Amino acid sequence: MKISTRKKTNLVVSEVLLIFIAIVVMAPIILSFSMSFMTQSEVFSYPPKLVPSSFNFDNYVTALRRVKLDRLLLNSAIIGLAVTFGKLVTGTLAGYAFANFKFKGRKLLFGVLFITLFLPAETVMVLPLFMLMRDLGWVNTYWALIIPFTASATNAFLFRQHFMTIPKELEDASKIDGATPLQYFFKVLIPLSKPMLGGAALINFVYAWNMYLWPLIITMDDRMKTVQIGVKMLQDSEGLNNWGVIMAGTNLALIPTLIIFFLIQNLFVKSLVSTGLKG
Repeated sequence: MKISTRKKTNLVVSEVLLIFIAIVVMAPIILSFSMSFMTQSEVFSYPPKLVPSSFNFDNYVTALRRVKLDRLLLNSAIIGLAVTFGKLVTGTLAGYAFANFKFKGRKLLFGVLFITLFLPAETVMVLPLFMLMRDLGWVNTYWALIIPFTASATNAFLFRQHFMTIPKELEDASKIDGATPLQYFFKVLIPLSKPMLGGAALINFVYAWNMYLWPLIITMDDRMKTVQIGVKMLQDSEGLNNWGVIMAGTNLALIPTLIIFFLIQNLFVKSLVSTGLKG
């Protein structure tokens, strides 16, 4: 089937526009990587240089040593993976309960859960949460950085909506085959929800990785701080004199999220497409 000239023109224009938008979006990232390999004189040279004369990794070595960024990267990785796993577990189980079980007060509980989505948790809950962590003796520990964030109303809501789109006939068939609710959950619902799980995992990991306010408040020991605080510490230590080192530290904080995205981008895109179709 031949494509009309008008459709070809629209396709070309769309592709060119998307390429332009991609270049605009990626330009700051490309520039930061380029600057991270430049010497101090190259960064402040005039006219400005877009490409370093050589790929020198001294800035990355300096960034890692100056504020112990390797330790902070490890902290953020532990926190990000643990929080993501916890949110997926609690979100899928809560969503399954609200979508597939009928119990007294279900609508009321879901309404309360939905209302909490409108609460700015990081500002409203900081003081009482800090007092609770202090009373538990969890200040300067991984527990304080992980446990409060392993449950999420957003995840419970999204998975509840997703599970409600799965035909009830599958649940009836599994009951006829003698499957228990947990067997149906693990053997039917979870395999059918891989795109949703991938999208939720990416969003939750990026959120946990980029946390700044709460780690800043709950950690006094520099060895327990996260990489986002480390980048700020690096900027304060370097001032405005050594942007190559600052960009190197920023890139080290950015690379793990890019790796996670490229690993599960197919699932993430599928989750967006399926959500759009169901809406």
